[in-house]
Amino acid sequence: MTGSALARSSLLQKSIKGGLAVTGGLNLDGSIETIFNPVAVVENAIEKGAASILMPISIRRHLNDLSDDLAAKITIHYYLDARDAWLKALAL
Repeated sequence: MTGSALARSSLLQKSIKGGLAVTGGLNLDGSIETIFNPVAVVENAIEKGAASILMPISIRRHLNDLSDDLAAKITIHYYLDARDAWLKALAL
């Protein structure tokens, strides 16, 4: 989660849940950067102890290669844009 999102959650006096990994960089034009090898990103999040991960919806089809064993260890939430990611991070 970016520092600005953490600052906004602090202003709302609402914490972001521990164990949540947030992926996808924000470009200057507001678009979300492509995640290369999203399966490896999920595997790394699991290794680091994440219970859930927030990823851009654009990579959903690429996660078909994620093994059943790993898919059972983590909950994947998808977002459409930066605002959606922030709102979902606060709600989880």
